[in-house]
Amino acid sequence: MNESISKIRNIAIAGHGGAGKTSLAEVMLFRTGTIKRLGRVEEGNTSMDFEPEEIKRTASLSCGFHQYNTTNCSVTIMDTPGDQNFFSSTKTAMPYADGVVLVIDSVSGVEFRTEQALEFAKKSNLSTVIFLNKLDHSRSDFQKALDSCAEYLEPKPVLLQMPIGSKEEFKGFVDLVSQKAYIYEDGKTKASEIPADMVDLIDTERESFIENIVEMDDDLMERYLEGESITNEDLLGAIKKGTLAGSLIPVLLGSVTENIGVDKLQQFIDNCMPSPLDRGSFIAEDESGNEVECEPDPNAPFAGYVFSTIIDPYAGRLSLFRVISGTLGGDGTLYNIKKRSKERFTQLLTMAGKEQKTIEGAGPGSIVAVAKLKDTITGDTLCDESRKISFTPEEPMPSVISFAVSASKKGDEDKVFTSLAKLLEEDIALKLTRNIETKQILLSGNGLVHIEATVEKLKRKFNVEVSIEKPKVPYKETIKKKVRVQGKHKKQSGGHGQFGDCWVEFEPNTRGAGFEFIDKIVGGAIPKTYIPAVEKGISEGAERGVLAGYPMVDFKATLDFGSFHAVDSSEMAFKIAGSLAFKKGTQEAMPILLEPIMNVEIFAPDDFMGDIMGDLNSRRGRVLGMEGEGRIKTIKANVPLSEVLSYSPDLRSMTGGRGTFIMEESHYDEVPQELTQKIIDAAAKAEEN
Repeated sequence: MNESISKIRNIAIAGHGGAGKTSLAEVMLFRTGTIKRLGRVEEGNTSMDFEPEEIKRTASLSCGFHQYNTTNCSVTIMDTPGDQNFFSSTKTAMPYADGVVLVIDSVSGVEFRTEQALEFAKKSNLSTVIFLNKLDHSRSDFQKALDSCAEYLEPKPVLLQMPIGSKEEFKGFVDLVSQKAYIYEDGKTKASEIPADMVDLIDTERESFIENIVEMDDDLMERYLEGESITNEDLLGAIKKGTLAGSLIPVLLGSVTENIGVDKLQQFIDNCMPSPLDRGSFIAEDESGNEVECEPDPNAPFAGYVFSTIIDPYAGRLSLFRVISGTLGGDGTLYNIKKRSKERFTQLLTMAGKEQKTIEGAGPGSIVAVAKLKDTITGDTLCDESRKISFTPEEPMPSVISFAVSASKKGDEDKVFTSLAKLLEEDIALKLTRNIETKQILLSGNGLVHIEATVEKLKRKFNVEVSIEKPKVPYKETIKKKVRVQGKHKKQSGGHGQFGDCWVEFEPNTRGAGFEFIDKIVGGAIPKTYIPAVEKGISEGAERGVLAGYPMVDFKATLDFGSFHAVDSSEMAFKIAGSLAFKKGTQEAMPILLEPIMNVEIFAPDDFMGDIMGDLNSRRGRVLGMEGEGRIKTIKANVPLSEVLSYSPDLRSMTGGRGTFIMEESHYDEVPQELTQKIIDAAAKAEEN
């Protein structure tokens, strides 16, 4: 069994959006005969991007999975999204691969998602190889792209091949290990001698290349320094050792659209990228919280981690998981430790793009799926009851934008909520909350496109249409001055009348302390049975403040005097008296508006710090400080929520997609006087509508 595990390769294809990841996966599958027709992203017919929302945007919106076989290996490829809106899927799925192919566009060089993808890979100790793509493009710049790799990526990438020709004349490369030239024509490779005009260049590059490679092996380094000859086998062994150890990032060259270099990349995956045995153990916890090393042992108790879920309105829930240890048959019972429930499955599946194939069994390292588990969702651990362990879930990327969602059709409100809840199982980067103050349902995600694609998917999968709009800012009101007023309600009609009379002192309370009612009635000026009614009249009045109808907070109301009528007084009369006192008192006590202030942390390269801070100042932000070592810096600031409702696309535009941020509510603060009237007018207009 170990021999078959050693032939497994789980490879995540990652990088910035538009670098050619899905196209690379397509060519890999086509070259190995897995698919019979070569699809194109532009034509919407690739094996990996098959959802209508992906076809519409010509981009991957979630991770796609497929397998191909070579003479030596069985390779599962994980095609990950590169767009910021869907990059959370890359973060949560990548740790369950064993190696990463980092695709870089030679026109643009290293971009921010490239750096982020490598950071994800390093966090999970995944071996990485770079595929420098699009060298045949009219605007490609091999040297500039390579320099960007050296500048932005660590460890320093090492070039294994030198290009033959540039831009539209790119037709192959020289392998620095074998010192052979490989020329491509119509997707076919022909080995030949090094072109005469490149001989001196290759000699120089190979010497530098050997110096970089021998550093991966102490014995090899010693032999090299002593002047011994280094064989190609020695170099290949050192490349593999350095790649598996993560001390080396090899760089291979090619053009996916012209099928140049994909064959050599696939050979590299077979020969130098890790198997599950090379990847080694995963760390789990037992029920006592003790660490457990979970080895890729086929004879150990079963353990697997669910890292992705697909929801189909007809077929139900499909759970994708990696077998960490043990062996599964074609059917059986699994134990979900988080839900403490047994899960029965009748078919074991592998993913092949939009299709699933039934398999008889799976061992460590296999990425498989089962359908219709009743309790299991993304982030759950499935295991054998004889060894109850759990793996720590990978956290999705934080939400950066929220929209208020409402049913387009009357009566669909419940359907909207239940359908969105199902999509949240599929996409854990989405968040669904209800703002009690604004009474809005908020859908939060990683960008506007993320939200729009979710709305489209909601309609397609569940026939539910929703409208989205910017969420209302939950303003509040308070007072700044102490006043004492009378609230008197007197009404005489046939029979019993109504009489309630109270004197209340209103004053500001500490920010965040809320509403405080103080009873200072002495001598029975108001009977004790009516005092709670006064408090209720004030608290209910505070639900709609006097400026713009926002809740009134952070004030004290002290009831210190009043009068009553033996016949006409009642709880209702004193409640009305309390509400009248509230309206009169808060109007006289300098009412002001409060707005939510957010704690914002912005991460971006040093070059953009000046622009970001200037922009924050224009948003009424207060910069608290800047920190961070290296190129990526962190700005911490307090910014009003109203100014950052659409900050995500603005930051993206300002930094060329290289900036990200997180935010959470900090506190409430006074709205500047010059903005108050605009907010009051807007609230009045909304009330009219």
